[in-house]
Amino acid sequence: MDIGEAEAITLASETGADLLLIDELLGRSVADRLGIVYTGTLGTLTLAKKKRIIPEIKPFLDNLAEVSGFWIGNKLYAEVLKQNGEK
Repeated sequence: MDIGEAEAITLASETGADLLLIDELLGRSVADRLGIVYTGTLGTLTLAKKKRIIPEIKPFLDNLAEVSGFWIGNKLYAEVLKQNGEK
């Protein structure tokens, strides 16, 4: 876990944040042990679509991969799209 995730977890814990946005597996494990509720990028995109803030998730996933190097395995990519009614 890098310093950014550690600081985000510390801040969430100290402030009693309602939700922590974190993708890294180790950081999620630490947040879980501390009782901090969290979500990741995919959960945030799913919620945005559910609330009709965005019409589709796929363009955002593709853009994340191309622009920022966000990595998502093919199986998870397909599952997220399927769960959200996309292909």
